[in-house]
Amino acid sequence: MRKLIFTALILLCVAVGAIAQVKVAPLPLKQRTLANGLRVVTLQDNSSPTVSIHVWYDVGGKNDPPGRSGFAHMFEHMMFKATKHMPNEKMDRLTEDVGGFNNASTWPDYTNYYEVVPSNHLEPLLWAEADRMINLNVDETNFASEREVVKEEYRQGVLAPPYGKLFWLLDDVTFQKHPYRRGVIGNLEELSAATRADAEAFYKTYYRPDNAVLIVVGDFEQKQLDGWIDKYYGKIPKPSGSIPRVTVVEPEWTTERRINEFGPRVPFPATAIVYRAPKTTSPDIPAIRLAAAILSDGESSRMYMSLVRNQQIAQEADLDLELNAEGGRMTLLAIGSDKGTSQNLEAALLTELKKIQDGGVTAQELEKAKNQLIARAIRARETNDGKAIAIERAVAYLGDATAVNREVSDIQAVTAADVQRVMKQYFKDNNRVVIYYNQAKAAEGEK
Repeated sequence: MRKLIFTALILLCVAVGAIAQVKVAPLPLKQRTLANGLRVVTLQDNSSPTVSIHVWYDVGGKNDPPGRSGFAHMFEHMMFKATKHMPNEKMDRLTEDVGGFNNASTWPDYTNYYEVVPSNHLEPLLWAEADRMINLNVDETNFASEREVVKEEYRQGVLAPPYGKLFWLLDDVTFQKHPYRRGVIGNLEELSAATRADAEAFYKTYYRPDNAVLIVVGDFEQKQLDGWIDKYYGKIPKPSGSIPRVTVVEPEWTTERRINEFGPRVPFPATAIVYRAPKTTSPDIPAIRLAAAILSDGESSRMYMSLVRNQQIAQEADLDLELNAEGGRMTLLAIGSDKGTSQNLEAALLTELKKIQDGGVTAQELEKAKNQLIARAIRARETNDGKAIAIERAVAYLGDATAVNREVSDIQAVTAADVQRVMKQYFKDNNRVVIYYNQAKAAEGEK
């Protein structure tokens, strides 16, 4: 029995080590563009009787109108309300009632809507997505109710958690001019100031076929699918007006900034050291992702072993990546334990940074990190929806659906020298903001 277990362990180690060299078959995408500008990406896979439909819109938090922070997020909620031909919550009936699901999300760069249903229900979902692309009912009742929902999300996500304000602050300090600084969730004052007329103008400006990509993955026949897409989307007219784009360029940082911030319920200190990240089209992104995995992915990572296990000054330690199309942020973040202080957390984070800058990473660490990222990518593509998500992100962040087929090979191509180089190049003293986050002092008279 021991011999069998030992042999199995050897085979497992060999298999895991081979992940970094695995060859992944490309996804055979088909693409076309309708006369009205709608881009269509399809991937036929008849191995299971399900289908995933994604509609991606080139509008996100960065496109919020001035003084209307959180608007794209609020409008995401509006898109589930009534249209000219559908009552409120009809998308739930078309999906959940047949054993499927639907959802949506708003990101700094885009908003996406998606459904997964048995494949014999594909046509009604194509019709429904086309209908809400052009026929949404932006009435006062629906607008008011969804605005309150988003305001409550802000209260629960930012105001209630002990470190919610800190995570919200990261975008605000990273970007001084770019609208990324507002984040996505919004704030109470600007959401309260929004009007139904604002919402209708936003809908007409950004929700149009030439600002969208339709992605369909799963069990269908290509000719039939193409016919349905032409039937429901081809008749939507292309608006004549132009689509506003963000043109603000964030200035380079030249000096370190330091910020002391306080929250009402902060049990232990937290320290964040924020650095600017390159655009997602940068060839350095795979090396940055691998560096983050080596430093903070799992309990055997460098930062966890040092700050949490050995020094016991932190309960969490992370290199958090917020990678956006027009440039993002990379944050060395530690939430303290009872032994943690703002100062010793900062010193420990910078020590781990300097170690990787000066000494690089080992071949074993690099292989492990590649195994983690590649295995994660492969597992994600085991479902139709996982494939659709991967395609969508390639569109959003690389401007090319076929870039989905380069993700694994790009990770495999990274060398230890690449990892050390990007850590030196982007994590510089004059390219950072240091945040100390602590409990606010009680006002006089408070207990």
